[in-house]
Amino acid sequence: MCGIVGYIGKRQALPVLLEGIKTLEYRGYDSAGLAIFNGDKIEVQRAVGRVANLERKMGENPIAGSSGIVHSRWATHGIVSEANAHPHADCKGEISVVHNGIIENYKELKEELQRKGHVFASETDTETLAHLIEEHYPARNAKQGAAGGRASRSSFLPLEDAVRRALREVRGTYGLAIISAREPDKLIAVRNFSPLLVGIGKGEHFIASDASAVLPYTRKVIYMEDGEMALLTPKGFKIFDIDNRLRSRKPQKLEWDVEKIQKGGYPHFMLKEIFEQPEAIINSTRGRIAKTPGQAVLGGLMPVIGELQNMRRLIVVGCGTAYLAGRVGEYMIEEFARLPVEVDLASEFRYRKPVFEKGDVLLAVSQSGETADTLAALREAKEQKVLTLGIVNVVGSTIARETDAGVYQHVGPEIAVASTKAFTSQVSIFALVSVLLGRNRGLAPKTAKALIAELRRMPKLVGEVLKASERIKEIAVEYQKFRNFIYIGRKYNFPAAMEGALKLKEISYVHAEGMSAGEMKHGSIAMIDADFPTVAIAPLDSVYDKNISNIEEIKARGGPVIAVATEGDRAIKKIADHVIYIPKTLEMFTPLLAVPALQLFAYHFAVLRGCDVDKPRNLAKSVTVE
Repeated sequence: MCGIVGYIGKRQALPVLLEGIKTLEYRGYDSAGLAIFNGDKIEVQRAVGRVANLERKMGENPIAGSSGIVHSRWATHGIVSEANAHPHADCKGEISVVHNGIIENYKELKEELQRKGHVFASETDTETLAHLIEEHYPARNAKQGAAGGRASRSSFLPLEDAVRRALREVRGTYGLAIISAREPDKLIAVRNFSPLLVGIGKGEHFIASDASAVLPYTRKVIYMEDGEMALLTPKGFKIFDIDNRLRSRKPQKLEWDVEKIQKGGYPHFMLKEIFEQPEAIINSTRGRIAKTPGQAVLGGLMPVIGELQNMRRLIVVGCGTAYLAGRVGEYMIEEFARLPVEVDLASEFRYRKPVFEKGDVLLAVSQSGETADTLAALREAKEQKVLTLGIVNVVGSTIARETDAGVYQHVGPEIAVASTKAFTSQVSIFALVSVLLGRNRGLAPKTAKALIAELRRMPKLVGEVLKASERIKEIAVEYQKFRNFIYIGRKYNFPAAMEGALKLKEISYVHAEGMSAGEMKHGSIAMIDADFPTVAIAPLDSVYDKNISNIEEIKARGGPVIAVATEGDRAIKKIADHVIYIPKTLEMFTPLLAVPALQLFAYHFAVLRGCDVDKPRNLAKSVTVE
């Protein structure tokens, strides 16, 4: 969700901060603001809406200075307004704070601070942090603090110690960037369950909630861990734990290319990322198909391969698209590895008091590797001494670091809020996992070879689907006035139907429901009429006849039908109003072809309706709060 960028060094901070926060616009936000030390005091400017509004204000009244922080806010506490936008300050305006996360006990802290004389200017939980730091940060030799607090009975503390003491009173999640007019040569960052990294330059340093914000300036970064504080100056940096013990951390080198986070000639990041899916599958499977036919090699799982061979149940947790990729993986692993699989919404997992048994393994799936609910589920399993695995895209992310073993997706940054190439990557990795586990559980070599051979064909076949973009757009034109859709599928394409519906509602704001085709007659068919279209995924597979029966039931009630069908299936054209064809493939791989077609439908549908497909309202790319 919200974005953070901080800078301290030799450059003018303003352009660095603005360019950095613009790269994080995909994360979802409703306002933005920045604070820069101008040589005398901290100047703050905020704007509701897009970063462009803030940039316009800065063009009219630029702030000179070589240290500062900027933030893009997604409202949690208080309405969308300039007053509630970050940064937030203490009573004197000497401390500026930006914050990702939620302070759970802010109300009681705020009430105590108000009793001591602190005056609040916003409805946010974040402002409480600024005033709390002020309480622990008296002016040098002052007899009394700005609000009559602890200054009279405390000696001068450096900013980092004041922050540390303040945070001992705080419950919640936070990624923080803090500056002070009294110590302008310092930039403080603190992480607790909300991602932050330190970018390392020459005579300058950076803070960011996402690596893309620092790529134009440095490729050397340190991903902060929970409970860590970074103290940055133009000359260097130090990282401490919450108890002020120095941490020794080695920088990582970012392999992302700046060009990869640009649109590359596409009108939207979402369309670019849809068309990157053949490459995403190649990158996710490269080096993971053994020279020995029918074998998968997943180096990230090798340290625990013995435990995986003996596991009795795989528990997959994820949210949104990652959860649905896990549902496809469930069908794959149970069919070909003959291993019981349970797929859970991470947001519900720990609240139902899960029961773990010997031989259980938990697999966390998350594109960002920072999804708060998925991370919480992972930690629940770790507390119970369960082996934990991860499938994540972002190297160095929290889930990547905290799991016992795992697999990186290697698909590069996904900028659009609605996930596309991450899904096909995750499903491709589940196919490899199915083969890896299956070969130790009786999967016939001939079958394994066929699965691997077909997986090799997927990039080409997905490319064939993408060539139908203009045809799919024509279908979207026919349906752009409708406001209700139902998506249906069976077996592997039940989760594919749910993913198709999720994409449509995410970016176009119309009602769309994904469900098992077999459940239609158990209630949902009551909604069908001429104004309620159905998108039916009905490839030539083991449940084709069942799907045709469902389509006929819908048509009998006057419902329009868009079918996703296998090339060469002419019979389906007789009952469906429109057909999107996908190449013939093995049943387990049909979601890899059906979902890109549905992504294109959702994309064109939303664009036709005038929606901002890259930054849909109310949504965030990486959901780092519950």
